[in-house]
Amino acid sequence: MCKECGCDHGGDVRIDGCPVEPREHGHSHEEGHTHAEDVHMPILDENARVAERNRGYFEAKNVWVLNVLSSPGSGKTTLLAETARRLKAQGAEVGMIVGDLATDNDAVRLREAGIPVVQITTGTMCHLDASMVARAARQMDLDSLDILIIENVGNLVCPADFDLGEHARAVLLSTTEGEDKPLKYPPMFHMADIVVITKTDLAGPAGFDRTAALANLNRIAHHADILEVSARTGDGMDTWCDVLRHLRTRGYAGDGHHHH
Repeated sequence: MCKECGCDHGGDVRIDGCPVEPREHGHSHEEGHTHAEDVHMPILDENARVAERNRGYFEAKNVWVLNVLSSPGSGKTTLLAETARRLKAQGAEVGMIVGDLATDNDAVRLREAGIPVVQITTGTMCHLDASMVARAARQMDLDSLDILIIENVGNLVCPADFDLGEHARAVLLSTTEGEDKPLKYPPMFHMADIVVITKTDLAGPAGFDRTAALANLNRIAHHADILEVSARTGDGMDTWCDVLRHLRTRGYAGDGHHHH
């Protein structure tokens, strides 16, 4: 379970609608863990092992992987559909793994846009973990892909702890959410390789304080690239796609993994 919210590894995880058995952990609990909070560490250790295995698998397939995180309603799916469309036009094949608590609406939208998608419905789980991603990746034709984008569950707390085997993390902050979000969720923004301020076309109506937002981000996510985009108007989309292509060509060597 998460130390943050206590969500459980329930048996209601589904990949493209098919139930997944509750996973068996590869470690034993015989080490005499007496404190309830200690259970968090074996889960994270196991997750880290699976994540490294995922990363090796993705690299063997020559697929660059981006983990995209945000709160619900940040414009993630709209941004990612437009991103995949643009990258495809530039000759990079993009596939997606989409995590959601209950619905497959996002996956349906992305499939309609012609993007190969595997849906993970997490049920009670507030984040994706590396073993779910490993299962979903086996459903994808990775040989035909250049880039795999993982749309994590909409949540700025729990997914920060879970490496999925990605090469980079992008955290979205929409202008409609307010400039203090990075102060409320520092671990998530601190772990970002890229922070994308989305819905810039709504900054005026939302009363978004851009100067304060950038100051907060520079304090908490000082090593991240900070981009401003509107998927709706196309503003900033070229730069965002350029950054993704640059990170990908810089490849896997540049992955210092400051997440952990």
